[in-house]
Amino acid sequence: MFSRLRLSVLLLGFSSLTFAQAQTTPTRNYVIIDNDFAGPGGTNIQSVIPLLGQPDKATLLGFTVVVGDGWENEAVAHLSRFLEIASAPAKLPVVPGATQPLVNSRPRLLAWEKSNGKMPWKGAWRGDAPDLQPQIKTLKEGMPNRPVSPEKAALFLIRQVHEHPHEVTLLAAGPMTNVALAIKLDPEFASLCRRLVFMGAIVDGNLSQVTDSADYYTDFNFMFDPEAAAIALEAPFPEVISIGAVANPIRMTPEIRDQATLHPGPVSDYLKRYFRPQPMWDELAAAIALDPTLMTHSVTAYMTVDLTHGPNYGYAHVWPDSTRPHIGERPVRIVTAVDTPRFIQTFVDAANRISTHD
Repeated sequence: MFSRLRLSVLLLGFSSLTFAQAQTTPTRNYVIIDNDFAGPGGTNIQSVIPLLGQPDKATLLGFTVVVGDGWENEAVAHLSRFLEIASAPAKLPVVPGATQPLVNSRPRLLAWEKSNGKMPWKGAWRGDAPDLQPQIKTLKEGMPNRPVSPEKAALFLIRQVHEHPHEVTLLAAGPMTNVALAIKLDPEFASLCRRLVFMGAIVDGNLSQVTDSADYYTDFNFMFDPEAAAIALEAPFPEVISIGAVANPIRMTPEIRDQATLHPGPVSDYLKRYFRPQPMWDELAAAIALDPTLMTHSVTAYMTVDLTHGPNYGYAHVWPDSTRPHIGERPVRIVTAVDTPRFIQTFVDAANRISTHD
């Protein structure tokens, strides 16, 4: 996987890797998406559409799955079934990952709520969910037959960046548990990526929880596994891009659905049946991972995650360079505006392109 000698060198100190080496210009563009593929339908599954429908933008290496919006085993099944429906290449692996956050748990979350208020969306822990991952149930869209990789997500991520150094864009669209595990297993991992693009870090969203949506402006991906987010934001990725609240106004509408399903087939039927009028969070993150020129404005700030067990546990915090506390925070490019018409057209075209291959 990676040599003991290389590990030993990095364990002696990351300073041996120069900034220039970390910024090595890639010759090819590869993408891996790590997500909590809850379904059927919705933003998690629909994040696959820009990736499958734009093969000219990047080479997709595979999918890694994490617990979050739903249980990990159900997410593996939902994703695998959609890939079957979309006639995705069998060589694209679906790799199981973390079934629990690093530290957080359902009992801890329920205890936190007693002192700090309700978390509107609890993902896999919503309702009367058990504390640990249950056996998978029958899926509405049908059970998949597609094989699942025997590898584990963190090891898959490590292996791929070593095989394609400085060429892999890692798209983390769910809680970053798998990403954190890869970072802790291999000190070279982050520096060997091309960039990290993640869905999360809704900074300055407190008022919008009152005026717009408490759900949409609560940073679920960070709050579900705050420690993992903190680990990722302290790692030496050459570039980090945050897609947060900028995605909230971009909602999946019946008009977008109709434009994305012009070509009849299994994918169109799926999108119509499982339509959800919610923000296109993960679809936008996927589109930006493939084509960063969709960003029209961004702000670079130093970012970390609040790990104190108070009302801001799991919230991102940002500083300018002049006031940052130097506790491990790193510069993050926060997307504040995107070319929305071009993004929507990109999504529509990708969906129709997949449908024509049914």
